[in-house]
Amino acid sequence: MNGAVPVNGDRSTILVITLRRLGDVLLTTALVATLRRAYPQARIDVLVFAGTQGMLAGNCDVSNVLTLSLKPGLRELFRTGRTLGQRYDVAISTQSGDRPTGLALAMGRHSIGLVGRKAAGRWWKSRLLSQSVEELASEHRVINLARLSDALGVPRHLTLAAPQGAAPAHLFPDQPYAVLHANPMYAYRRWHRQGWQGLARILSARGLTIVATGGPGADERAYLDSVWNEAGVPIMRLDGRLDFIANAALLAKASIYVGPDTSMSHLAAAAGCPTVALYGPASPHDIGPWPNGADATPWVPSGTIQIHGRVAVVQKPLYCLPCQRTGCDNHYLSRSRCLDELPLSQVIAAIDRVMTAERC
Repeated sequence: MNGAVPVNGDRSTILVITLRRLGDVLLTTALVATLRRAYPQARIDVLVFAGTQGMLAGNCDVSNVLTLSLKPGLRELFRTGRTLGQRYDVAISTQSGDRPTGLALAMGRHSIGLVGRKAAGRWWKSRLLSQSVEELASEHRVINLARLSDALGVPRHLTLAAPQGAAPAHLFPDQPYAVLHANPMYAYRRWHRQGWQGLARILSARGLTIVATGGPGADERAYLDSVWNEAGVPIMRLDGRLDFIANAALLAKASIYVGPDTSMSHLAAAAGCPTVALYGPASPHDIGPWPNGADATPWVPSGTIQIHGRVAVVQKPLYCLPCQRTGCDNHYLSRSRCLDELPLSQVIAAIDRVMTAERC
C-alpha cells in the first residue's frame, strides 16, 4: 500500500513513535524539527517510553509527549491503540520493530515506518504501511530518520534539540570546567579507572574544575566513589543531582566533555559542547554522537581518533572492532578489551583537537 502520504499542511496532526532509550529519543529530535519546519502550525506529538520524556523537555517543536511503560503488556498496547486509534493524520514509526509499527498502523489514518531489509515481518509491514522506508545499515540513525521525512517530501533538518528550561546554575562552577561522565548504563562500555583518574589530574593541572556527572542509583554512586575518591584532585560531584534540563545547561557551558557510549555523550554533542566519546564494542557508524552541522553519516565503524567539528570518537582499533557484542564475554557485566587497552594519551590527543576546533 505504498504511495504518497497526504499531509494537510498546518492543519495536520502527526505522531512520531520512538520506543527506545534516552539517546535514541534525543536523535529523533532532528526528525521532529524537520516536521515542525515543514508544518509550523501542525500538532506534532511524540510517543516514548516513560522515563525518557525528559529528553524532550522544553522542546518547542513538540506539541505533546505521550508515554508507554518501559515494558508494556498487550493490554496496555491494546488500550493505547484503541484510545488513540486513527486519531492522527500521519503516524510515523521510527523503528522497524513489530510494536512501534503496529502502533503506527493503529493510530494514524496514514502511516510511515522504517522496515529492515532482512527483518522478520518485513512483508506485512511493507504491505500495510501507507509508506515503508528501508532502514539502511550503511547510514547513521539520524540519516535513517531523515529518510522518513523524505517520504513526506520535506527538506531535512539534521540538527538535534537538547532539553531546555530553568536550570540550577548555582550548582555550576564559576570558572572553566570539564565534565567527566565515567559510568555508562552497562559495565562493558566502561573505560578503566586509571584512565579517568589520570584524565582528571591532567585537566585539573590545566586549570579546569573537574565536574563529575552520573545517575542517582546506589550502585552507580558506589562505582563513581571508587573512581573519584582516588583521583588525587578535587572533584565537584554532581552525579544524581541534575535532571536532563540541568545536564544540558551544564554541558552547554563546559570547556570539554568526556564520556563513554551513553546518552550523556549524545546530549553533550547536541548541546554544542566540545565532546570526546569513548567507544568500545559498538560501532559509532550506526549511532555515534551526532555533530550538529553534519549533513551525512559522520563516523566509520572503527578508527583511532575520528573528528567531526567539535565532536570526537575515540577507539582502540583492535582486529575485532567493532564486534557489536556486549563485551568480550557477551554479557552486560563483561569487560571489553578495546576499552581496557584504550590509552590516556589517545584521549588527551582527542581533547586537544576538539577544544581548538571551531563551532560548526
